[in-house]
This record gives sequence, structure tokens and C-alpha cells, in this order.
Amino acid sequence: MDLSFSPEEEAFREEVRAFIAAEVPQRLRDRLLAGVPPGKADFQLWQEALYRKGWMAPNWPKAYGGAEWSPAQQYIFEEEAFAAGCPRVIPFGVVMLGPVLLRFGSEEQ
Repeated sequence: MDLSFSPEEEAFREEVRAFIAAEVPQRLRDRLLAGVPPGKADFQLWQEALYRKGWMAPNWPKAYGGAEWSPAQQYIFEEEAFAAGCPRVIPFGVVMLGPVLLRFGSEEQ
């Protein structure tokens, strides 16, 4: 079984690395890698950058503002963001509530 990433997935990895380098200040990444917990402004900076890029909801359909990433893309993004010291995405709305509404909710919701 070949578990290596495809050329397209490796290109995505490079895109993620470039995005992080451009959008997350090194001082913030250094603080987080040193174990200093992120503050509200840190979370806000990261989530606004993800939103502008269209990456805030990686597994949501594009019709609802998501990126429709494959599982491999999601893994690559998480791996690179963690290694770079990026803040985590606050999961309640995007990871927990949103998918339930997308699956069981109505268009109005």
C-alpha cells in the first residue's frame, strides 16, 4: 500500500506553508511554540486570515462557505499548522455545530 502524498497534495502543502508564513506573525508562532497560550486577539487574527482565504470551514461544502477539502488536505493543513505553531480553530461553531446543521437543518437555519 502506497501512503505517500500525490504531487497535488504536496503542492497544497506548499500553499499552506506559504499562507502561514504570510498570515501568522513569527512572534505569535514563536510564543505558541514556547507554550504560551494564545489570547483572544491571536485566535481572531488566525480565524480572520482563514476566513479571507476561504479555509475557515475545510470540510464544509463550498456552497456554504467551505473549502471542500479532502481528508488528505485536512490532514496536511493540520500537520503544517501545528508544526508552525498556529492557534487552533475554536471548534464549537465550525466543527461541532455547523456540520450538524448542514446534515439535519433546513435552508433557513
